Amino acid sequence: MFEKSKWIKLPRSVLVGHGVVDDLGDAVDELYLSGRPLIVTSPTPNGIAGDRVREQFDDPSTAVVERASFDAVEELIDTAEAVDPGYLIALGGGKPIDTAKMAADHLGVGFVSVPTVASHDGIVSGRSSIPEGDTRHSVAADPPLAVVADTELLTNAPWRLTTAGCADIISNYTAVKDWRLARRLRNVEYSEYAGALSEMTAELLVQSADMIKPGLEESSWVVVKALVSSGVAMSIAGSSRPASGAEHLISHQLDRIAPGAALHGHQVGVASIMTEYLHSGEDGQWAAIRNALEALDAPNTAAELGIDDQDLIDAFTGAHEIRDRYTILQGGISEEAAIEVATTTGVI
Repeated sequence: MFEKSKWIKLPRSVLVGHGVVDDLGDAVDELYLSGRPLIVTSPTPNGIAGDRVREQFDDPSTAVVERASFDAVEELIDTAEAVDPGYLIALGGGKPIDTAKMAADHLGVGFVSVPTVASHDGIVSGRSSIPEGDTRHSVAADPPLAVVADTELLTNAPWRLTTAGCADIISNYTAVKDWRLARRLRNVEYSEYAGALSEMTAELLVQSADMIKPGLEESSWVVVKALVSSGVAMSIAGSSRPASGAEHLISHQLDRIAPGAALHGHQVGVASIMTEYLHSGEDGQWAAIRNALEALDAPNTAAELGIDDQDLIDAFTGAHEIRDRYTILQGGISEEAAIEVATTTGVI
């Protein structure tokens, strides 16, 4: 008797386009939410679009998040319990969106994601990335009820944040390969649909990299659609597997060794060059990944990341110790092999 079941939580609405932040109120009305919103933001996006959001609602409250942390989540929960909102609206980048996502999950209310930077796929996924000390935790939470991504706002965001988002998506290419490897060697549950969607999204950005340019709103359109697709893939999988493999483990180890040296998306992009070489050798897609990063003006070497070569090698050799997730780095890689891979691919 067939008894398999699957519960997939996805956003009800995704609104992408020029000036759509002014349609946020209408998008929320279609969700049939009750009560007033608590707008969760950080200083810069609050100054850029906070008033445009607030004027669409009756008597909204605002909470400003200075940084993402578990303490910030607790503070936001306390604030929300004091004002008793019907739902949360997260306006900004990773700090407010990841914090609001966890707080909404704890409070048992929905939240709406309004990204102002295209720097990560957390704008739509059911995962929050919260730093603590010298490490970063990926925490499960419900995805947003809706995503309202204004390409005009995204285009005006710092270009380096957009390239970090692109590099993060491109790294899905090797994350899916790790996931398939784990299925073959450890019988890890695998979703063909989620894997194919994530891989297709990465390949789209690799093939379109030379057409994604700063100041072009069409570029923001392409990037945010890719971020949405990646987030949906994680929601379908019920885990971060479609977008997180050995390249993310290397990045997490770099966060410990050289905290704050580079953006997360840039780190996983560079790491994916090396992990693709491990998966497929000299004839693999590592050169295509490197060339796509270069076309985007994203880092493709340790030096461009602002990271010492030895620090990158130490992160490479120690990445397997980060978490119990089967990847191509299972059991570790020797320093000699790590140096050879990084040298051959031009990362160092």
